[in-house]
Amino acid sequence: MKFQRWIQHHTNQITAITAGLIILGFIGRFTGQTWLDTTAFVLASIIAATPIIIRAWEALRVKTISIELLVSIAVIGAFVIREFDESAIVTFLFLFGTFLEEKTLARTRKSIKSLTEMAPTTAQVVQPDGSVDETDVDFVDEGDVVLVKTGAQVPVDGKIVSGSAYLNEASVTGESKLVTKRPGELVYSGTMVDNGTIQVTATKVGDDTTFAKIIELVEDAQDTKSHVEKFIDRFSTYYTPAVLILALLVGIFFRDFKLAITVLVLGCPGALVIGAPVSNVAGIGNGAKNGVLIKGGEVVDTFSKVDTLVFDKTGTLTKGKTEVASVQTYGDSHALAYAAAMERESNHPLGRAIVAYVTEHELASDSLVVKATNTIKGQGMTAEIENHDVAVGNQTLMNAEGVILNDAQQKTLIAIQHQGSSTVLVAVDGALQAIMGIADVIRDGVKDDLRQLKAMGVERLVMLTGDNELTAKTVGSQLGMDEIHANLLPEEKVTFVKQLQDDGHTVAFVGDGINDSPSIATANIGIAMGGGTDVAVETSDIVLMQSSFGELIHAYGLAKKTVRNTRENIIIAIGTVVFLLIGLIFGYIYMASGMFVHEASILVVVLNAMRLIRYTPKQIMASNKPAKLIKSPAAIN
Repeated sequence: MKFQRWIQHHTNQITAITAGLIILGFIGRFTGQTWLDTTAFVLASIIAATPIIIRAWEALRVKTISIELLVSIAVIGAFVIREFDESAIVTFLFLFGTFLEEKTLARTRKSIKSLTEMAPTTAQVVQPDGSVDETDVDFVDEGDVVLVKTGAQVPVDGKIVSGSAYLNEASVTGESKLVTKRPGELVYSGTMVDNGTIQVTATKVGDDTTFAKIIELVEDAQDTKSHVEKFIDRFSTYYTPAVLILALLVGIFFRDFKLAITVLVLGCPGALVIGAPVSNVAGIGNGAKNGVLIKGGEVVDTFSKVDTLVFDKTGTLTKGKTEVASVQTYGDSHALAYAAAMERESNHPLGRAIVAYVTEHELASDSLVVKATNTIKGQGMTAEIENHDVAVGNQTLMNAEGVILNDAQQKTLIAIQHQGSSTVLVAVDGALQAIMGIADVIRDGVKDDLRQLKAMGVERLVMLTGDNELTAKTVGSQLGMDEIHANLLPEEKVTFVKQLQDDGHTVAFVGDGINDSPSIATANIGIAMGGGTDVAVETSDIVLMQSSFGELIHAYGLAKKTVRNTRENIIIAIGTVVFLLIGLIFGYIYMASGMFVHEASILVVVLNAMRLIRYTPKQIMASNKPAKLIKSPAAIN
């Protein structure tokens, strides 16, 4: 066992020694030194064959006929017919090919290596007396407070309790743009503090952190095989023994031992075996580097066949939070500040949206004194501010307060409502001064992103929502959806997804990873706009860490490109075998040259797969047809 481990550990050195002996053998041949020629090639053959024979024996112990066994038999046969130079060259090429494969495969796994190297190893834990002790990150417990300064990594998932900082969250989201973090906001392990100092209360530590789960997920994904890989594995299980039998039959039938040995060398299925997994490793690694977590080769294969994308609306197509989408004012420049002052203590989403808008536009409202506040359920609020009577609410409140809208104002109100927005009216001293449209705003650039997906091969874009028909139609029409389905409960969304599958469609459901988990689980491919959350990482097939539609485009294009790359590799592998057999029949290919071509084909498929590492989707656009509004799943039957 020690000898085997030593040989395996020093295989690269053995390859180098073999190369030197082969060069020495050719020097002896060209200078007429027969003893040097023979001795060098024999030694090279024995030294290089040792690790190959050991691997073949290990495979036989688990009842597997491996490529190494074919090469081992070929080398022994070459020795029998005293073709020492052939055996030396074949073994060297095999070892050198393995060395190059390992190096190139390591590059395809570079994304995983870079992730693991980014994992934090130590943490500055704040003690009860205020002092700070540096400790191994594995010894940090939930509830501990850790100090993170400029240039340091956040060692845990947690919530900021003091300080503020600019963080680089590329390790989690794939986006290198700096993010501002303040007290009360969440931070994730593995992210980097670019500027500032924060103290963080640990909520998740060790293997439970988001960063640790991402590493585990991508590692597992790269080891999960696609349908093509599984088929090739089964194929090679029978193919390799078949080559052995074929070589035996050739030797018996043609009575040509050297030809039989050559068949063994040419029949090695190395490129075929490695072609599919190396493509998946490179593709999944590319996704991880760009904030797209794809859970395995089967997911890649299935996602490439998706023809229907189904979207949840709130939090997926839209930002998931109410914002002031439109404002129309009528004279009093203080009206919006008055409204914000009244809504400042409100927890209502519309009120928070008004306060956020006024704050963003720097309209002073903090110093305003609000008196005689009266909240009218279902209508709004009235109050006195700076000796003015102010009413903020819906049209019912305006009617109750005697505020009359003229024709132009009435048209503006209706127009904003038809945009799918909730409306808030502001009146000062009995006169309308502002109309605000508040809505869950559509994500920036989504319309163009959806066009891109259509151009890349998606046939149908479908939106599902529990919202009313007017809002659904407004949002869906703006985005160019093919179908819009409104007033749906979660279980009705599942029914709709199943109906699409029964109709023969391959369906991907895109949701927020929490509320839509039943639909995500039901679809052929579940995609979570995860934002790095636990539930998103664990429940879906694909996680878009930054919740970006650009990541969705990248994932879909990458899946198609990876599957196409896998097919290219299979064609290269099969083409190589055919080429070698034809060359053998016509006498152009011999044992050493055949092994050279065989090893070259392996490197070609690896290098072809490595092109996936740099993949980025091309910007292509397509037009969309007008959307259809369908109220419920029953309407499609």
